[in-house]
Amino acid sequence: MSNQTVTITINGEAYEESVPQRMLLVDFIRDKAALTGTHVGCTYEGVCGACTVHLDGEAVKSCLMLAVQADGHELTTVEGLAQGGELTQLQKSFNEKHALQCGYCTPGILMNMTEFLKDNPKPTEEEVRRGLVGNLCRCTGYQHIVEAVLDAADKQGG
Repeated sequence: MSNQTVTITINGEAYEESVPQRMLLVDFIRDKAALTGTHVGCTYEGVCGACTVHLDGEAVKSCLMLAVQADGHELTTVEGLAQGGELTQLQKSFNEKHALQCGYCTPGILMNMTEFLKDNPKPTEEEVRRGLVGNLCRCTGYQHIVEAVLDAADKQGG
C-alpha cells in the first residue's frame, strides 16, 4: 500500500504527514497528531459517534473518513472547543448538569451538539433527543445530557 503526504490543520495547528492511503482520519488524529480526546467506540462502524469531529465546521464521524479525504481541510477536535482556556457554555453545562459518567462518549456528543446548537439555538427537548440519535451513551440514560444541551441553549441566548 502506498503512502500519501497530507496536510491537515487540527485546532489551528498544521500537521503534515506521510500516511497510508487507507488510514482512517480518527487514527490520524490519535496517532499522528496525538490528540486522544477523539475516541473509537464501535470498532470503526460509525454507529457510536464517539469519534465525531468538525471538518470545516461540520460534524463528521472520523472513523468513516480517510485521512487523505481531509487533506487541505480544517478540523476541530474536542481539545479545540475551549478557546483561551475558557470552556464553551456547552462544556460548562455538561459539568453543571452532571451530563457524563465514564466520559467515553462525551467528546463526540460535545462536538455533535456544538454543531446542533449552531443550527438550532432554541431546541425543544424532543429536538435535542433527535439530535443525539447518532451518539451512543451506555452510562447516563441521556436525561442529564439533554438537560445540559437545553441549559447551554438557554444560557447562550437561544
